[in-house]
Amino acid sequence: MDLICIDLEASGLSTDSYPIEVAWKNAITGQSDNFLINPESAADWDHWDEFAEEVHGIDRELLCLDGVDIYTACEKLRALAGKRVISDAVQFDHFWLSRLYAAAEETMPFRLVGLEELLNEKQLVAYSVLTKGQHRRHRAKQDVDDILANITLLLENGTA
Repeated sequence: MDLICIDLEASGLSTDSYPIEVAWKNAITGQSDNFLINPESAADWDHWDEFAEEVHGIDRELLCLDGVDIYTACEKLRALAGKRVISDAVQFDHFWLSRLYAAAEETMPFRLVGLEELLNEKQLVAYSVLTKGQHRRHRAKQDVDDILANITLLLENGTA
């Protein structure tokens, strides 16, 4: 079975926030993608949290210059169609993906699940301990690599 992980960065944490960067990677095949999303391509994506910008280091101007539109973002994510995709922050990532697909009037073609579908209880505790001691860069591609490295370590060890 494929081991695919996704991570998103967003304009903030409020209910008005939206995804600004998406990265995913299949740990088995090596297939991956990473892209910015242009917020000007969605009608109501104007919320901007300066604290969030400070955390991820992505400014709105960069998104407008280098980001893909919401339709292209959905098209890029079609590579995950029919797959189970792991998120270490499933509630947040599901919210932002829902915002993306609603703005594009499309349906998410993959199943987003949390770590609890992959790791047992001891491994989940160990994952939490591992990540608390790590510095997360809060860029989607680097975070996906870190998440997959931690998952792989825990799965190879069987239990924590």
